[in-house]
Amino acid sequence: MTFDDDNRKAIITRLKRVEGQVRGIQAMIDGGADCEKVAQQLAAARKALDKAFYEMMACAMRAQMDAAPDLASAQAVAGQMTRMLARLG
Repeated sequence: MTFDDDNRKAIITRLKRVEGQVRGIQAMIDGGADCEKVAQQLAAARKALDKAFYEMMACAMRAQMDAAPDLASAQAVAGQMTRMLARLG
């Protein structure tokens, strides 16, 4: 599976945003920020990373479904992706 240009750019952009959030969190901790504020930012970064994960999984599913030669193969791909999401998500 490979990413098409639009999906690749969207996921990279999201990951760069998460990277910036994490750097900001590090600065907050170094600066002695309130724990609750740090926790809020950690939760936001975690959600952003989760969104990147789900975008990547959707991209993988689309690519594999498009490559499936028939309905049975597409259903098998859907089952594999469902199990992967249950395990990793």
